[in-house]
Amino acid sequence: MRDKDVIQHIQDLCKERSWTYYRLAKEADIPYSTLNNMVNRTNIPTIPTLQKLCDAFGITLADFFLDEPDALQLTEGQQEIITLYNNLSLEKKKILKAYMKGLLMEV
Repeated sequence: MRDKDVIQHIQDLCKERSWTYYRLAKEADIPYSTLNNMVNRTNIPTIPTLQKLCDAFGITLADFFLDEPDALQLTEGQQEIITLYNNLSLEKKKILKAYMKGLLMEV
C-alpha cells in the first residue's frame, strides 16, 4: 500500500461509518491536529498512531492492509452487528463486549 493509499483508506473508513475526523480523533484518543495533519498534509501515521486508528475502527492492522477486504464473507446479520458496533463510542463498545462475554458464560 502506498503512502497516499493509507490516507485514502483512513478517509474511506470514516466515510463508511459516517464519522467526522473529529470523531475519529476522539475514538482513537489522538489529537485532532495529528489526524488533520495526516489528512491535509498527507503525513503518514506512525505504526502506534495507525494502531490507535485501527482500534477505533474496530479492525486489526492486518485488516487495514488487506488487499481484498471482501475476502471474508459475512451473513447479513453479522454485517448488521458490525455496522452497529462501528457506530458506538469507545465506552459503549467496552460495555457491549462485557455484555457479550457475560452472555457466553454458562449458568
